[in-house]
Amino acid sequence: MRTFFLAFYLAIKEILRNKGRFLLVSLVIALITLLVLFIAALGEGLADGNRQYVANLDAQLVVFLEKSDYSISASRLDTNTIRAVRRVEGVADAGEIFTSTSEIVSLEEPLSISMLAAEPGKPGMPPTVEGRPFRGGEASEAVIDEGVALQSDIKVGDEIEIRSTQGTEDEFFFLKVVGLVPKQSYFFQPTIFVPQATWEKMRPQPAADLNDSTPYPNIIAVKLENPAQVELMKERLETQVTNIEVADIETTINNIPGYTAQQSTVQTQGAFTLLIGILVIGGFFQIQVLQKVPQIGVLKAIGSSNGAVGLASVIQIIITTAMGVGIGGGLTYLFSLSFPPTIPLAFDGTRSILAVIALLLIGPLGGMVSIIYAVRIEPLKALKLA
Repeated sequence: MRTFFLAFYLAIKEILRNKGRFLLVSLVIALITLLVLFIAALGEGLADGNRQYVANLDAQLVVFLEKSDYSISASRLDTNTIRAVRRVEGVADAGEIFTSTSEIVSLEEPLSISMLAAEPGKPGMPPTVEGRPFRGGEASEAVIDEGVALQSDIKVGDEIEIRSTQGTEDEFFFLKVVGLVPKQSYFFQPTIFVPQATWEKMRPQPAADLNDSTPYPNIIAVKLENPAQVELMKERLETQVTNIEVADIETTINNIPGYTAQQSTVQTQGAFTLLIGILVIGGFFQIQVLQKVPQIGVLKAIGSSNGAVGLASVIQIIITTAMGVGIGGGLTYLFSLSFPPTIPLAFDGTRSILAVIALLLIGPLGGMVSIIYAVRIEPLKALKLA
């Protein structure tokens, strides 16, 4: 205990005597913290923008066209597939999902959107938090997600105009917004939901498809009676339903174009930023130790143990790092308040906590070389008596 108090006293005393130097290092750590937390938030935001709708599906399995490599855009199922899927034992419910992109042009600036179709009350259609679900048939009604509402002034009850390329011509359609659902971003775009027949009439399509009014679903979301039987039900569905392949939600997300590569890139950036932090902290404290070799020699000559010297260095590193991380965390919060909702930042609690823990650990890790050097200093050589 005496060693700890001595080490703590020495650490605090030096920090107070060299406030400017230690504050400067804390500010450098704060900037590294700011960068790491924003990279983590950007990674989560980009991931959400790509996977949000799929991740929030009220389902455990997704049915694709066979040999589509679990790609939603490459899958186009037969209209009878939904009935065959619902007949399979163990399937609680299933819902068709139709995907396309479009643009809302009844705004000051056109807004690119994902236009999806799903059946209300079935897997694939999120519950409304305001208003009501749309009617079936070719009803000119839409349910928008909160992303559309945030990026525009559109509210429940408003009418929106959609532009869609039909063959070689641009066609315009009007929809009444009847409901609002939670954020359902898909392929980095906010989402609107429309009835299946309306989707088929409005979706961008080549001239060859203009005479075919049959909507073909891209995928089918399958809700199981027993969610624990994912592997069993995958095999059962692929055996009993022809011309399909089945994936769980995680596999579906990982096969969204660019998702895995994007996350790997962001994580690599975060790792290199932490490595830079280790080198910065290590370099600073190494210089600190080299500058006070005589003082350490005196301490050891009057009886201070290696434990006290080493622990004093550790305490200095922890205090300096904690100050930097605290300042960086505060700056991150303040900066996050100024960013518009269009920037894909999502400060996920778990991811941010892990980033902070990593930042707190890089201090002692970066200063390890200086701690070892301080412990190995010999009093006689430090005082140039030998």
